[in-house]
Amino acid sequence: MSLIVPNFDESVVVRSAEAEVIGQAPTTMRLLADSSSTGGALSTQRVTLLDGANGATPHHHTKSAELFYVIDGTAQLLSGEEIVTAERGDLVIVPPGKAHAFGAAPGENADILIVITPGVERFEYFRHLERIAYGKVPPESLLDVQELYDNHFLESAAWTNARS
Repeated sequence: MSLIVPNFDESVVVRSAEAEVIGQAPTTMRLLADSSSTGGALSTQRVTLLDGANGATPHHHTKSAELFYVIDGTAQLLSGEEIVTAERGDLVIVPPGKAHAFGAAPGENADILIVITPGVERFEYFRHLERIAYGKVPPESLLDVQELYDNHFLESAAWTNARS
């Protein structure tokens, strides 16, 4: 077992009004704290999904676990090949190496706090996703940055079936 010892001296305080917002309804993301601000301890964001919107397609991280806390609404999450429905107040943690994805449950809204630990500098990854959404760079460009952001895409029949 390895232990990550974060290296930062001051408390991290992110005011809601100051958080960078990526995207627009039905999928918005508030970038809260990146790895550099927490000494490598974690990176975190808040994702709001409306009317069954998708959050992330199936992927895994080789070095980090990902925590999903449902602030409000109902989310659908892939964990391995299992589909988990999580409601307000529920917590799901996916270990490193395990396939996962998330979205609002069909016809539902979901507000989710996501924490990746140990942290990975990921804010630029989310900005990259926004550039793809606005047609500024091609979707295939994500394949070039999988290692950089420890975000490795994969196929999941269970997720495809649950979301169709």
